[in-house]
Amino acid sequence: MTAFIDKAKIKVVSGAGGNGALAWRREKYVDKGGPAGGDGGNGGDIYFTSTSDLSTLLDFTHKSIYKAENGENGKNKNCHGKNGQNLYIKVPIGTVVRDLKTNKLIADLNENNKTVLIAKGGRGGRGNARFATAQKRAPQFCEPGEPSIERELELELKLLADVGLVGMPNAGKSSLISAISAAKPKIADYPFTTLIPNLGVVKKPQGDGFVIADIPGLIEGASEGLGLGHEFLRHVQRCKLLLHIVDISKNDSSENYGKINTELAKFDQNLAKREQILVLNKSDIVDYEHALEIKKEFEEKFNIPNKSFIVSAATKQGLNELLNYIYEKLDETEDIKIELDIEEDTDSYNNDDSDFEVVKLNKNTYSVNGGKLKRLASVTDIKNTQQIKRFTNIMDAMGVYERLRECGVKNNDTIIVSGIELSYDEDYY
Repeated sequence: MTAFIDKAKIKVVSGAGGNGALAWRREKYVDKGGPAGGDGGNGGDIYFTSTSDLSTLLDFTHKSIYKAENGENGKNKNCHGKNGQNLYIKVPIGTVVRDLKTNKLIADLNENNKTVLIAKGGRGGRGNARFATAQKRAPQFCEPGEPSIERELELELKLLADVGLVGMPNAGKSSLISAISAAKPKIADYPFTTLIPNLGVVKKPQGDGFVIADIPGLIEGASEGLGLGHEFLRHVQRCKLLLHIVDISKNDSSENYGKINTELAKFDQNLAKREQILVLNKSDIVDYEHALEIKKEFEEKFNIPNKSFIVSAATKQGLNELLNYIYEKLDETEDIKIELDIEEDTDSYNNDDSDFEVVKLNKNTYSVNGGKLKRLASVTDIKNTQQIKRFTNIMDAMGVYERLRECGVKNNDTIIVSGIELSYDEDYY
């Protein structure tokens, strides 16, 4: 039997963009050659796509880090680097994605084949051929590729079922789902036999069917984490219809019915308003006349709007009448659309790569660190004055020198940027 996992934490890393190339044409019959450095390839994106082929997040317990392919660096002769392949991660329908850093809900994959961008790959850097102009025919610099995006995410599965079974432990939910579908849940004469949700498909006479979910039994305090209910109540949030199973062989069946509805309302007010059918189970244990009295008591005490049913999951008494009523109700009821507070996911793109920090190492030395500066340094030749000039111009545009002055930098002080040592000239900057 496949383990049911409905929560998982993973890390995703999009592909980094390849660096542009610094190259020149050196062909025998080409006069004066010219710049010929190609662009770097774009890094691969990461997407989540929902599929009906999966019903659990089990795969994410075996693998927790997912990386897209990096873009290739640019090449000479104006050859562009190859783009990194996008990575599509398959998840079950009903998966909700949360960013652990911001605690924002960023995606709800509530439809089959729905695809959502989670991390955009870095853009490839431009080669020196792209910087050639009429005035600057021999640019001595290229551009680095953008970095990858790393995100830590929490995946949470909310099952998509048409009908959800709720009730106290040992009320007969597992027996009922096994009697009306091909599902084979564990059944025993003790509480909390069901430890994970079970899904079954009930075939209609017309040939189609509906999906029914057996949720682990609830107890008083389930909405606050007692018992098993708190972990699985989310799986009935998308159900169009609830079957409330009550064990009428118990003396406190009426009291238990009220407790379960209270827990549903505490967990989600919308669940308390959901279409609900009362199913009085285990009629094979009690006298049928007594069962009718219990049914009348329930209908008067709780003002039950829908038709209620006396059934026996063990002997299948009353199940056909119940199923026919469920068919009618499902045809009348619209799909449940949970409006989750999905926030705009700006973190899937590399919108700001200009952050940096300035650290004073000693009296005359400062260190400058930042993602963009580090990548610029990686494609800068310190022996090439044109490249160094462009590097310092970009630092100035980013506000690095302004920040250094705020930190007290003086003329001829040393500035170290990702291994490149520069001398501060107050007349120049």
